[in-house]
Amino acid sequence: MKGPLAHFGRRAFPTVAPARIVPLMLQIHQFPCLFDNYGYLLHDPASGETVCIDTPDAAEYLTQAQTKGWTITQIWNTHWHPDHAGGNQAIKDATGCTITAPLAEAARIAGIDREVSHGDTVKLGGYSAAVIDVGGHTLGHVAYHVPEAEIAMVGDAVFALGCGRMFEGTPRQFWASLQRVKALPADTMLYCAHEYTEANAKFAVHADPGNVALADYAVEIADKRSRTERTVPMPLARELATNPFLRADDPVLMAKWGGRTPEDTFAALRAAKDSF
Repeated sequence: MKGPLAHFGRRAFPTVAPARIVPLMLQIHQFPCLFDNYGYLLHDPASGETVCIDTPDAAEYLTQAQTKGWTITQIWNTHWHPDHAGGNQAIKDATGCTITAPLAEAARIAGIDREVSHGDTVKLGGYSAAVIDVGGHTLGHVAYHVPEAEIAMVGDAVFALGCGRMFEGTPRQFWASLQRVKALPADTMLYCAHEYTEANAKFAVHADPGNVALADYAVEIADKRSRTERTVPMPLARELATNPFLRADDPVLMAKWGGRTPEDTFAALRAAKDSF
């Protein structure tokens, strides 16, 4: 045989290159539940494993998994609030799944099999997720970053143009947590737990009125919500440019909102949002 063709009589057959194996990608199923929560199922087609990110509504999670033809094998909780961990036991009873939750909040979360802290790793089939301390909304809140899929499940730590209300933490703790989120690759998609974006946008524009990128973002959000479209997930890069809570170290915001340090400015912004 000479060249790229193999000859048989007068017919020529092209040499066939070996088939390229394309890995099966992590699948993310997002759905509304309760009043303004988002539910998430992550599914690894290769292993068949499926994880619930939090459990605000057990019945809805079980229905959604059944509709997709997926078997729930794990739950990863971000924090203890009932609209995040309230469905744990019912889902575990129905599926026999294992539950991973933050060590610092283990006493307040049902059915835990594994307790995790910052720096730990959890696995879904062939995917690994890094556990990140994002305490502030609650003391032990964690996020799950799956670098291979370029996603982070951030619960109530960060919202589109916002952050969680500081129920248990301190400004210093929460600002340090947000630094960990900011340090993720800029192309990371953030999956937060609530559709709060329209209200957050109104405060963000009030907090940072000279931000052109924010003004454009707010118009886009209003348009999407007028059609009841989702505004989540959101790229970290856009939040870094527009989310005032992630930008509390920006000189413009520090000058406007006061404080000698970014955590002081963050505290002022959070207090203002609480009464906005």
